[in-house]
Amino acid sequence: MLKSRILTTLKFLFFIMLGVFMIWFTTRSLTSEEINQVKKLILGAENKIIIPSMLIVMLSYYLRALRWKMMIVPLNHHPKTLNVYFSVLIGFFFNLVFPRLGEVMKCTLLGKHEKIPVDKLLGTMVAERIIDVLCLLIVIFLTIFTQFNVVGNYALEISSKIITNISNDKNKIIISLLVCVLMITFLIWLFKRMSSFKLVIKIKELFKGMLIGFVSIKDIKNKPLFLIYTILIWFFYLYGIKFSFLALKELVDLGWIPSLTILTFGSFAMIATQGGIGAYQLAIQKTLSLYGISQVGGLAFGWLIWSVQTILLLVFGPLSILLMGILNKKKLSSDELK
Repeated sequence: MLKSRILTTLKFLFFIMLGVFMIWFTTRSLTSEEINQVKKLILGAENKIIIPSMLIVMLSYYLRALRWKMMIVPLNHHPKTLNVYFSVLIGFFFNLVFPRLGEVMKCTLLGKHEKIPVDKLLGTMVAERIIDVLCLLIVIFLTIFTQFNVVGNYALEISSKIITNISNDKNKIIISLLVCVLMITFLIWLFKRMSSFKLVIKIKELFKGMLIGFVSIKDIKNKPLFLIYTILIWFFYLYGIKFSFLALKELVDLGWIPSLTILTFGSFAMIATQGGIGAYQLAIQKTLSLYGISQVGGLAFGWLIWSVQTILLLVFGPLSILLMGILNKKKLSSDELK
């Protein structure tokens, strides 16, 4: 019993220190003035706004867990909702610092505790990402359609920069595409020639399992509910932004339309840099300036909502890893006693 408690305490300390390391890693490039600004904003913002904002974010993650579970059930596995929820939080936590590692970690841990093949879970992740991309495209369309006179020039400015970069790197892109085609052709040829090798067989099995997981979406029993979960996930993303406007006096009069614009350009910024640090704050500042918000107010809001969401994951990510291990260990012990 004492040994178990010591081990649990050590695990808890390890994950707390991991969370501290994540905080250092994501803020190491900030100046002391920027760090002080973030602290001032978080401490100065009203708790009656910040705490509900956190709950809205956590609720969106829970809906993601419910939606993911619906994609897993057709694989003839019925994971516990709590395990799926912990896995979602863990995935977002690891994605803060290590690109796409979150998807691997969430599938690995859920597969381990629920005895589900990881390759099939990865397939469901690919399907889920495609759905999210489609949802983002809808959000972009709604943003431009509802307020082209406001965001049109900004969108054209970003598009022109992307097109210019593509034009400047046209030769590089063509060469890269040719290299990719040659590599794929070579790998197909190599796989056919080495089809009896164990490594090739394992790779084929991996892709086969991922394909099974990917197509699981067509076997979802309650598709209307799946659609409702998807709509609610993005609705809470949008509502979380609108509700957070109440945290700063300069932004309290902003409504749904600016929230939609922030959701659009903020999503691009989160992809631009690891964890969105720096890029997200600047994107929010630029976006809010379209609605007459000062540079300081826009940047302050960007730092505020980024800090709240990041700190939330830095706390609940490691905590989810710890709780997932403890709860499933108890379950394993109960099963052994039976």
